[in-house]
Amino acid sequence: MDVRFLGGAREVGRSAVLVDDSLLLDFGLLTGNPMRTPIETPTPDAVVVSHGHLDHAGAVPALLSGSDRPPVHWTPPTRELALTLARDTLKLHGGTLQCPFTETDVQRLTQVSRTHGYGETFTAAGYEVTFFDAGHIPGSAHVLVEDDDTRLLYTGDFHVDDQRLVPGTTARPDADAVICESTYYGVEHDPRSDVESRFVESVQETLWEGGTVVVPAFAIGRTQELLLVCDAHDVPCYVDGMGKDVTRMLGHHPDFVRDADALKRATSHARFVTGRDGQRKRITDQKAAIVTTSGMLSGGPAMTYVPEIRANPTNKVTMTGYQVEGTPGRDLLETGSAEFDGRRMPVSAQVEQYDFSAHADEAGLRAFLDDYRDARVLVNHGDDCERFAADLRADGYDASAPAVGDTATL
Repeated sequence: MDVRFLGGAREVGRSAVLVDDSLLLDFGLLTGNPMRTPIETPTPDAVVVSHGHLDHAGAVPALLSGSDRPPVHWTPPTRELALTLARDTLKLHGGTLQCPFTETDVQRLTQVSRTHGYGETFTAAGYEVTFFDAGHIPGSAHVLVEDDDTRLLYTGDFHVDDQRLVPGTTARPDADAVICESTYYGVEHDPRSDVESRFVESVQETLWEGGTVVVPAFAIGRTQELLLVCDAHDVPCYVDGMGKDVTRMLGHHPDFVRDADALKRATSHARFVTGRDGQRKRITDQKAAIVTTSGMLSGGPAMTYVPEIRANPTNKVTMTGYQVEGTPGRDLLETGSAEFDGRRMPVSAQVEQYDFSAHADEAGLRAFLDDYRDARVLVNHGDDCERFAADLRADGYDASAPAVGDTATL
């Protein structure tokens, strides 16, 4: 089994792994200006998508721009999320070089879609494929790929600890080789309960002082997690951006969330922003948390809210996720200013960051891989893949960190 890395190797973003030039695992975009796609657009016999985040599913429609129509396999929530992302990308970048696909490609995607639940083995490009719950976001999956000789486990993104939205992964299927994400290698997450307590205390303090808190959040997974947190602690909140549609959609997939009733309550607790008649500017005067896209301040309603509240030091901007280098969110954290609508603006409002990560930290990665000491480990999806692989080798693993464009024979 030959595995070629077209993206997501020694980097976070544009994940794409091609198995024997036949089966493609993920096909994502790398967030930035400009966005970057995998190094080539292959013509696979089938596509399997691990989960519905932009860096894993964002470029999938581009695979249908030619004459080939490979089937695309994913869980039901991943299908819905990927289509939502594709339509949002078209809305933001359609007709420009930033967008690698067209509306026609997205329509074709609905025609070739094949959905599967966890534990259901199906055939794709001649391989036996099974999804296992990865504990990252609703519908996220470890992907087990089997032929007559090799069992390859592609982890996608995963978390071993429970979140309010989804439970941590407990799946450890037998495998001869593991392609393992490493986003938070070298990092120790604080207990989620501690992070949540600090976040809620900070938000409530600002609201008591008469301020407003803008909470940039990824639309998929993070927004819903924060709505659950706000509901559990009775924090008044608004929700805006693509996260609104995603929240409603996940309500239709109760089997893929940890507590469907809790998500329903949190959805009712939040006030959904319509964006009409200057509503966003009025909301910035409210004593409330505004959970809004984009999570890295690279677009969306956050580009309205942050400039509106930036001058008052009582207000806060609470970043809640990973900030890719080169994004306005990373810029704001490092410099106290960022570019909004082409203008660099200083932000006097307090800027904080909270680790609500949906990825395993180093301890979680090692706990997961402890079940694969006899397997070959290929480290990907991280900023420090080579060091992680070296540390694993020192612990007795057969581990390496391929670069983009490399092929590994299993």
